[in-house]
Amino acid sequence: MRISRRAAGPVAMDRLDFGYTMAYDAHDLGRVCLVSMHAGTLADLSGGRDEVFGPGETFLLAPPDQPYQGEVRAARYTIALFDTALLEAVAPSTGKRPVRLTGARAVTPAANRQLAAAVAYVRDHVLHDPVACTHDLLVSTAAQHLAAATLAALPHTARDTGRRADTTDATPDTLRRAIAFIESHADQDLTLTQLAAAAHVTPRALQYAFRRHLGTTPLAYLRRVRLDAAHRDLLAADPRTTTVTQIAMRWGFAHPGHFAAHYRDAYGTAPNTTLQRQP
Repeated sequence: MRISRRAAGPVAMDRLDFGYTMAYDAHDLGRVCLVSMHAGTLADLSGGRDEVFGPGETFLLAPPDQPYQGEVRAARYTIALFDTALLEAVAPSTGKRPVRLTGARAVTPAANRQLAAAVAYVRDHVLHDPVACTHDLLVSTAAQHLAAATLAALPHTARDTGRRADTTDATPDTLRRAIAFIESHADQDLTLTQLAAAAHVTPRALQYAFRRHLGTTPLAYLRRVRLDAAHRDLLAADPRTTTVTQIAMRWGFAHPGHFAAHYRDAYGTAPNTTLQRQP
């Protein structure tokens, strides 16, 4: 048996490898728990069920507020744990009731692959990097990414709950307020819920406003603002004492390859070329 854990902020990742069958009977976790299967099988036996998950599947182990039982059958897998508050922070709608995950499996095979990729990204490019773990903005951005991927992939109570009023609130004034807030707080940990509150509308109305008037999403716009800030830092930095990775992490970009791709799309050159330019 091998178990290892890495954690930062609201997220923890466990890598587990069992060479035998292990039965478990546990109390509720109080957190969202995703499992990515790499080899072997895991059987969910909670409440009389017998649902088996195998390699390539990423799923919800159990509702955060319910006990769970099952068996790990000679399996190798990754567990991702994060605070349930993150679901509220990235949920596309507001309401008095908290967002609840209502199913274990992803809604489509493509959604399953995207959720698995989100787990792997946070595991390999954030929590596995001791330097990345020291950047609060980077960790919080990665945590939100994982929570958003979870809501995009799994069934939940906030799906398709938009209201007609949300479309009427998607005005240029809503967009202006949100953009002003983003541009003055881009160096801080921001969620969709916070951006909507700053614009005095619901998160769904804010999403409608960005799609209608800019053809993008609030979080994609936030990423572009942070990319522009990283560009300015690269122009001002001394390449003898500063690296591209340091600047990327400062603005919440954990994966050097993804940062370089976004940068090249925006500026037509590599970030290292900008950093190494001659005055």
